[in-house]
Amino acid sequence: MGIHDLPRNESGIATALDVLRQRFGARLETGQALRAQHGHTTTWLATQAPDAVICPQSTEEVQEIVRICAAHRAPVIPFGTGTSLEGHVNAPAGGISLDFKEMNAILAVHPEDMDAVIQPGVTRKALNTHLRDTGLFFPVDPGADASLGGMAATSASGTNAVRYGTMKDNVLALKAVLPSGELVQTASRARKTSAGYDLTRLMVGSEGTLGIITELTLRLQGIPEAISAATCSFPSVEAACNAVILTIQYGLPVARIELLDALQVRAVNTYSKLDLPETPLLLLEFHGTEAAVTEQADVFGGIAAEMGGSGFTFTTREEDRTKLWQARHDAYWAALTLRPGAKGISTDVCVPVSRLAECVSAAQARLAADGFIAPIVGHVGDGNFHSLLLIDMENPAEIARAEEFIGWLNDLAISMGGTCTGEHGIGQGKAKYLERELGPGAMEMMRAIKRAVDPLNILNPGKMGLG
Repeated sequence: MGIHDLPRNESGIATALDVLRQRFGARLETGQALRAQHGHTTTWLATQAPDAVICPQSTEEVQEIVRICAAHRAPVIPFGTGTSLEGHVNAPAGGISLDFKEMNAILAVHPEDMDAVIQPGVTRKALNTHLRDTGLFFPVDPGADASLGGMAATSASGTNAVRYGTMKDNVLALKAVLPSGELVQTASRARKTSAGYDLTRLMVGSEGTLGIITELTLRLQGIPEAISAATCSFPSVEAACNAVILTIQYGLPVARIELLDALQVRAVNTYSKLDLPETPLLLLEFHGTEAAVTEQADVFGGIAAEMGGSGFTFTTREEDRTKLWQARHDAYWAALTLRPGAKGISTDVCVPVSRLAECVSAAQARLAADGFIAPIVGHVGDGNFHSLLLIDMENPAEIARAEEFIGWLNDLAISMGGTCTGEHGIGQGKAKYLERELGPGAMEMMRAIKRAVDPLNILNPGKMGLG
């Protein structure tokens, strides 16, 4: 049996499908293309399609579906927008995919408390569009217009994390359906609590293995009075990373600080019609008052110059900022143009910021030695970066070398006191590295929690190395 394969409960799944079809009729869909879409992965992992897809319209329907599946031991896999990168939505044991696109209501916004209550199918862009007139915004930005339920399940991060934190920092409370069909609320709307276990953070990042999120209470932020974006080129990735290290150590409150290596800049120039110098680049954003963002930019300009930076420019014009950040968000698609027809194998690691230059430089050297076309980008303000290996998926030897590199990079990050994933999550793709990072004791504790909450192993089985 392969690493991502699990035994199928054929009779249980068939019976569950029959019962669900009687209850939901044509809303239970079994078309091959739709099922494949709901098992797809956006990188290199093979698709493992569910047996059916259903779009619940309420928490009560989620509870009903889960109870039916539990009664017949049929797996249930939550699905947001399908933008995860490590096989989170694959169905290695078959089962039912719950697509939350129809649970997309913004239930309440409390401007005076700076929070919002939403259903899981709301996307981050839809929420921020809704919030625009309130003077508030939701800061976690992974790039893709992901669903906020999926972002919570995978503990998403992104370009703003260096200032505003990740999903773990921005989910105040949630409601989740347990494998029994019971609904739990993990916390209140209060900004802090000492009441019991931190069930919210237990659920955030659990990748749908412990409960299915049906409602979230999110922390909001005030839209800054002024925002400026800046770019600065560097002679090497090491110099750029050293500038990041100094910036963080100085305590400069940057909102975003992104690294693009020379190869990625070249791809971005072609794809997004820019004319940036094709050397390693830092792309930054500063939030605050008009005076504050100017001061922050000036301070960073001095740090950059000390590290050999050149061409430092910054702008407060919204259209210029939007163009730059859209280019950064399109970096994945831009990179694919470097080797037409290739598949992108994306991996991320995160290290203490003091080890960032060393880790990125080692990754670049290894990629060059292995002969890969593989641009590097990163949310480097918190030590997180991504390598995108462009691979011929018809070449088994090339795939094997790519997997070897990914294993080496993950082990390197762990050896530096870092993690095998800063934001992608574990899913299937990173499962083999989790025990190396946490150790057998922590893994057994996670498995014990999984067994206690989900003794039938019906919620997103085969993920996070939990069986």
